[in-house]
Amino acid sequence: VIPNIDFQVSERSGADVDIILARLKNVKAFERFHPSLLQQICLCGFYECLEKGITLFRQGDIGTCWYAVLSGSLDVKVSETSSYQDAVTICTLGTGTAFGESILDNTPRHATIITREFSELLRIEQREFRSLWEKYHHCMAGLLAPPYGVMESGCNADSLIDFCYSKFDSPVKLLVCVPSEKILRAGQILRNAILCRAPHMIRDRKYHLKTYRRCCVGTELVDWQLQQSSCVHSRVQAVGMWQVLLEEGVLNHVDQELSFQDKYLFYRFLDDEQEDASFPTEDERRESQEELQDTLLLLSQIGPDAHLRMILRKPPSERTADDLEIIYEELLHIKALSHLSTTVKRELAGVLIFESHAKAGTVLFNQGEEGTSWYIILKGSVNVVIYGKGVVCTLHEGDDFGKLALVNDAPRAASIEDFNRILRDVEANTVRLKEHGQDVLVLEKSLSSSRTSVQGSSSSHYKYNVMSGTPEKILEHLLEMMRLDSQFTESDSALDDFVLMHCVFIPNSQLCPVLMSQYPFSIMFPNASQGSEQEKLDYTLNNKRRVIRLVMHWAAVHGDHLQEEDVSVVFLEEFFMAVSNDAKAFPALRDQLTELERIFVFFQMSVNLNCEPKIPTQHKVLLRHFSMGEEKLQKRQPIRSNDEILFKVYCCDHTYTTIRVPVAASVREVIGAVADKLGSAEDLLLVSLSSAGEKTIFKPNDVSVFSTLSINGRLFVCRRDQLDSLTPLPEQEGPSTGSLASFELMSSKDVAYHMTSYDWELFHCVHELELIYHTFGRQYVKKTTVNLDLFLRRFNEIQFWVITEMCLCPQLSKRVQLLKKFIKIAAHCKEYRNLNAFFAIIMGLSNPAVCRLSQTWEKLPSKFKKFYVEFENLMDPSRNHRAYRLTVAKLEPPIIPFMPLLIKDMTFTHEGNKTFIDSLVNFEKMRMIANTVKIVRYCRSQRFSPESPLPSKNHPDVWTYIRQLNVIDNQRMLTQLSHGLEPRRS
Repeated sequence: VIPNIDFQVSERSGADVDIILARLKNVKAFERFHPSLLQQICLCGFYECLEKGITLFRQGDIGTCWYAVLSGSLDVKVSETSSYQDAVTICTLGTGTAFGESILDNTPRHATIITREFSELLRIEQREFRSLWEKYHHCMAGLLAPPYGVMESGCNADSLIDFCYSKFDSPVKLLVCVPSEKILRAGQILRNAILCRAPHMIRDRKYHLKTYRRCCVGTELVDWQLQQSSCVHSRVQAVGMWQVLLEEGVLNHVDQELSFQDKYLFYRFLDDEQEDASFPTEDERRESQEELQDTLLLLSQIGPDAHLRMILRKPPSERTADDLEIIYEELLHIKALSHLSTTVKRELAGVLIFESHAKAGTVLFNQGEEGTSWYIILKGSVNVVIYGKGVVCTLHEGDDFGKLALVNDAPRAASIEDFNRILRDVEANTVRLKEHGQDVLVLEKSLSSSRTSVQGSSSSHYKYNVMSGTPEKILEHLLEMMRLDSQFTESDSALDDFVLMHCVFIPNSQLCPVLMSQYPFSIMFPNASQGSEQEKLDYTLNNKRRVIRLVMHWAAVHGDHLQEEDVSVVFLEEFFMAVSNDAKAFPALRDQLTELERIFVFFQMSVNLNCEPKIPTQHKVLLRHFSMGEEKLQKRQPIRSNDEILFKVYCCDHTYTTIRVPVAASVREVIGAVADKLGSAEDLLLVSLSSAGEKTIFKPNDVSVFSTLSINGRLFVCRRDQLDSLTPLPEQEGPSTGSLASFELMSSKDVAYHMTSYDWELFHCVHELELIYHTFGRQYVKKTTVNLDLFLRRFNEIQFWVITEMCLCPQLSKRVQLLKKFIKIAAHCKEYRNLNAFFAIIMGLSNPAVCRLSQTWEKLPSKFKKFYVEFENLMDPSRNHRAYRLTVAKLEPPIIPFMPLLIKDMTFTHEGNKTFIDSLVNFEKMRMIANTVKIVRYCRSQRFSPESPLPSKNHPDVWTYIRQLNVIDNQRMLTQLSHGLEPRRS
């Protein structure tokens, strides 16, 4: 949400405009707007949020507003008869798109716009938009859709449109454009650095009796680049970086090949194409030394895109397994493909082709033509034009088009042979198990990754992946496929996925009877009339071992969460007794029985084998408090649903009552506890009130709301007619002075170490299942995510701590020292692999209230400016945070990951894929979400035990300080403080 954009125009202050401006600069629809135009939009734009399925306007309506999409997506529907009933969706508008220019001449709307999901929009009224057009039409003309915008021609980097499209064809040739100044400079720096450090690499070379002047070898260029910088992690990454230069003609293959290869092939720098190519002067040598690291950093950021384009230019038959994996990874983050199965995405990776159009106004296809291709926009934008209606919308990066005929084979909606072939192949390899005429299990046959070769011949093995099914049939199949001769997580990852994700589609209360039904209590054999007695015994024994192994893994994964459910504990007792009895007849079960016994030690249950099962006694009651207090100074332990909490709930007059309820209590239960204390039977609301006065009314079925409060937020209870009278408590404002006096005495490494130690405690308390509960909704699974909530809140706490300290430091010289200190702390957090705190600190420094302090930033030494730019680049969100993902992929655990991004990945998968398909569990979706959860498991697979810095006299103070950060979390107040420190320059 853009803060302060809900205010009436007359109420917006200069600070409000700064806050809105900072957010709008990151919106794709505005990234090319002139700053003064953007400033005017901040003064007249309004924020609008719409739920899924809301019709914004209908085809034929006279428009009153212009819109830009801040988040979410909207369907564009067009009808030939102007009737809503026969309207078809021609495309989807995603984040960064804009529409509604018809208000300039009052022409009717060309299409109906309906929200596809919860969406946030920026709205500008007709009068204000016309005023902006009259004043700024010169800079708006190239940005709006025709006929109001203009079509530019020529080779312009800003108008270059790149596509990834699904159709087998010869690769598109590279456009010959003048290199950009930035890449031309990068090539010069690299050439001069090579001539300074390894001049032998650029020399005349002979091959097949032919001499090639002043050339380099591809493998030597890759080797050299790997030696120059820590930001170059692999040979594949280095290839992408050299490909950037090759694409723009700054580096050329001697035979004009379009792809850079890590082979003994000859390449020549553009400067060496001249007959009189000169060696670098002393000044150029010095500049190359100074700028080399920045140049390599730049190329490392744009190299992955160039590498992807290089791969997409190859004919599909020439793509390697590594190439296909890179394309597949890219497809995972395209929303248009999120509903497709993994198999389809991998097949698509083999047929996608790169296409580039430099000239704006190029017609890709005409209405009514038979479709042959389906496009995804990698860069640039495309106008959708309908005869008689003009431009109905503009599509941007990440949008797709030309796919409707995949469903109905209509002309020019895009029926493509490759895609249809893939769908046919998938269906041909699909096995459906039916009961009573209904599908109960859907499997997909695929080639196994393991192949064996005997005497020169190879045999391929097939495996069957579960795509969907009923919970019972999925479990039955996975048990049959379980191998007993290997580690669980290696050969039975699908069963691990089931154990992790089953809470979404079958709760423990239903799963326990299913598990018990899978355990054979008598000797079994598939065909009772066949097989010897020993074979029947072996078959039964293996089935028992499989179920025992599954139950032990289930208990290990769910851990304490099973103790909260009586049905699970009772099941474990009964199951243990059944296995104990069987171990007498099957000695081979005794090893597993010993392991099973350890589970009961873990659950602190004393099991009497000769007694009937009994429900264990209630767990010990714990008292928790999530606000500031002594509890933060204790080592963190996981909080469980049945732990109890003491919490203050405030009234309108700022009096409060303290209630004692379970952590997982519903809002209805909390209101009941408050009503008992107040002696009031009135209909009460439970409200979250932030320090900025923002109110959130909780629903009666919401659970565990205590941990969802903002940092300085408080819970209030009131009648509906008292809502407007709620005001924040004075204590919610936060500190009025900074902590610089004590903070400046602390070592940056000390601070980073203790911050990482505390963050690790919080991170370690988060149960894997909480990520799943958070993704699907706590109300849906009826579970709490309190540990995850507190860890996510810690991110915001660190971020606001940075902003608070900067904005409460009145002296410029001290503020510069403070800025340096935060950059150093961020660097140490990165060394400790605490990426969550690292991101929080850098995002704090990027906040509008801090980044606008130009006098402070101007006095920052250049060394620290370079560090900050490098850190900001690591946070670059483009290409789905590719820079961060490349970095974290090289790290070994323990790691504290950037948790908001993991949450985003899981939400993306959840919202893009149905949980049930034809009443069957979509197990493909479960597998994808489980893979993200396993990243957390990997990050915590090693204990956190970094080398502690040398203890200083302030060591205990640092420990306490880090756990009790005192912050201002009101963005408006922070911006006002910032303006007080450095007023806006006229």
